[in-house]
Amino acid sequence: MASANTERDLFAWIGRTDLKAAAGDPDAGSGPIAQAVLAEPYQAIHLLSDFSAEETKGYVKWLSDQTNAKVQPYPSKLSSPTNFGEIYEAVTTVLDRLQAIKNQLTFHLSPGTPAMAAVWILLAKTTWPARLIQTSSQAGVQVADVPFDIAAEFIPKLLQQSDARLASMAQGAPDETAEFSSIIHRSPVMARVIAQAKRIAIRSIPVLIEGESGTGKELMARAIHKASPRAAKAFISVNCGAIPPELVESEFFGHKKGSFTGAVSDRKGHFERADGGSIFLDEIGELPKAIQVKLLRTLQEGEVTPVGSSEPRKIDVRVIAATNRTLIEEVAAGHFREDLFYRLAVAIIKLPPLRARSGDISLLIEKLLQQVNDAATDLGIKHKKISASAKNLMLQHAWPGNIRELLNTLQRAAVWSDDEVIGVDAIKDAIQLSPRTAPGADNILNRPVEAGIELESLMAQVARHYIERALENTRNNKTQAAKLLGFGNYQTFTNWMNRYGVSG
Repeated sequence: MASANTERDLFAWIGRTDLKAAAGDPDAGSGPIAQAVLAEPYQAIHLLSDFSAEETKGYVKWLSDQTNAKVQPYPSKLSSPTNFGEIYEAVTTVLDRLQAIKNQLTFHLSPGTPAMAAVWILLAKTTWPARLIQTSSQAGVQVADVPFDIAAEFIPKLLQQSDARLASMAQGAPDETAEFSSIIHRSPVMARVIAQAKRIAIRSIPVLIEGESGTGKELMARAIHKASPRAAKAFISVNCGAIPPELVESEFFGHKKGSFTGAVSDRKGHFERADGGSIFLDEIGELPKAIQVKLLRTLQEGEVTPVGSSEPRKIDVRVIAATNRTLIEEVAAGHFREDLFYRLAVAIIKLPPLRARSGDISLLIEKLLQQVNDAATDLGIKHKKISASAKNLMLQHAWPGNIRELLNTLQRAAVWSDDEVIGVDAIKDAIQLSPRTAPGADNILNRPVEAGIELESLMAQVARHYIERALENTRNNKTQAAKLLGFGNYQTFTNWMNRYGVSG
């Protein structure tokens, strides 16, 4: 610790633990700020606060009673305590206001959020050279010696928690406690599917779930498990397409120590881990033929034999399989065993694509935006609303990626948009083209009608495409654009723009 005659000013964010310390919570001790203040003298203590005026005032009074230093609060309201931009702006505003300070600056890393600590490090190593300290109940007050090259690596790592949340949301990972009530719907077609699934759930028969990517197959599988007599037992989810072919047998059925290079100990496979519960085999059509044979034997005999062992082990597992293909067509093409298909397809659930779920998209937009807002703090964004025109634009989109694409679009729009209300332009930027919607793809005419199509959505897609091109061609001159598209007058063209969510 430096000598006591050095004149310093301390800067810190007030943290939740500091407030608890002021309130007398014994688990909080003196709190990070008071711990630093009591360990060495400061001429002034500058405290940024995202808490209420009453909480801030109470803490400042409590801290002032314990030090001779001047304690100065700076109310700094943030939309989120992890919003780097707002934290940086709040801190630099205070520092710029106090440019005349001649004392050594000390930035306290421990109070507040990791994002706040990252900003202190960034400023201390760039525009505002300062001493960095950290405190803990075990080690007391320590100088945090963070070389700039380490700081450059450390700051991005603080983002990993929110990045992980973003990645999880982007994958559309379902809630692990999902039940049928978690499946958002009001369309008759989904009501029928859920009614079928509820009848199937109470039995222990195998289930095959078919549906396009992003339709919520794992969510349905978890709901079936939670509604079954096996709900208290394990639900093991396995992506069959993500396992290297040479490891599939070991992953499924386990192995004995020494059975192959790298087998340093006995290991249970997914089926043994799911004993008494359910195993979800996603993308089952990706399984190699050799493993299909062994999986068939497991279903027939109710037992597994680990790699390197000759002793079979009895198991009681319900299999719920899923595929984004039509598995009977894969059987016809010789890609999937017919006998295994009939073992898996005792009950079949066909999840409809989003374009066939009339009335569900509007409800899903509301619920999924709420889900994004629930994660706003982790993502470092403000709570968002969506404008009527932006929502209308989303209602007209074909959503080839289904619910996953819908969630990803809302997430991108929320993260990229600085405004509180997500508008049409933000949604346009967020909607990504897919091979089925890219320009030049024959995705309008000659679509198969056997599985059903949504004609209004297709018509809207065509209308929006040509309205936007006409506006671009005429540099947003609506009168000329109306003439290009054969409208009798400007007002009719404007009505079409509003109907299909096109901004001019």
